[in-house]
Amino acid sequence: MAIAHDFEYLKPGTLREAVRTLARYGPRARVLAGGTDLITLIGEAMAAPDAVVDIKGISGLDRIEFKNGALSIGALVTFSDLRDSPIIAKKFPVIREMTGWLASPGIRNRATMVGNLCSAVPCCDSGPILMVYDAVIQVAGPAGKRKVPLSDWFVGPRKTVLKRGEVATGVVVLLPKKKHAACFVKLRRYEGEDLAQASVTVLALAGNSYRVSFGSVAPWPVRAHKIEALLEGQQLSDSLIRKAAQLVPEEITPITDIRATKEYRMHMCCVMLNRGLKAATARLAGAGPEYGTSLI
Repeated sequence: MAIAHDFEYLKPGTLREAVRTLARYGPRARVLAGGTDLITLIGEAMAAPDAVVDIKGISGLDRIEFKNGALSIGALVTFSDLRDSPIIAKKFPVIREMTGWLASPGIRNRATMVGNLCSAVPCCDSGPILMVYDAVIQVAGPAGKRKVPLSDWFVGPRKTVLKRGEVATGVVVLLPKKKHAACFVKLRRYEGEDLAQASVTVLALAGNSYRVSFGSVAPWPVRAHKIEALLEGQQLSDSLIRKAAQLVPEEITPITDIRATKEYRMHMCCVMLNRGLKAATARLAGAGPEYGTSLI
């Protein structure tokens, strides 16, 4: 892919230097981590930055750590890193499940989870997964460091709350204290590399408590609070799932595009909610499909 647009390439060695550089260029600068999204945008003339700030030289941003019940994922951690991590496999197997259906091995080797969140596209696979865990984005900027709940992160398609000079440095995910299990269901056009037509994530916790999120069916990933309230404290049954499915149109706003019609997305979200709830509940009980098993 030819890149005809001229820009200044900068590779700061420290986070402080990166923040200063981003603040100097303002909206005319773009951060480069994996680059799978940015390079495509530049190549297709959908982005024309004056400066590209490569953060791969900043130490400490490539770590996956689990300490005191909290998982920390640095901004340079790729999806392949997540898939190969023993910590992820043991503590957050649903994240590993998601990585197996994200793009292709070549993309997973470069694309980062934090970059996926910063791209803020409605079909980002990381968003729905992390929303059910109430994840928090770590941000550094001219005013210092701050934490942004993922529920406040997205403000529109391809838009986040990042301010001038700020860079996302990582994401923190708390492990639920209750016994739990989860399921990620992704609707794709074919086996292999593809963007999601729709996705559903279910986190089932002991005591008949559920967290549910949807992807690719709203301007950004969304939590299904009405469905969660309906399910709270109730034993899962076919009749309860049917009632939950009736609330799906109140939770999502799908559109028609090249990948699917809004009617098909709406229908399949009801189907995936059914299968996701049953799979997560079965996994919580020590049964159900193995993580990584496609339910579509």
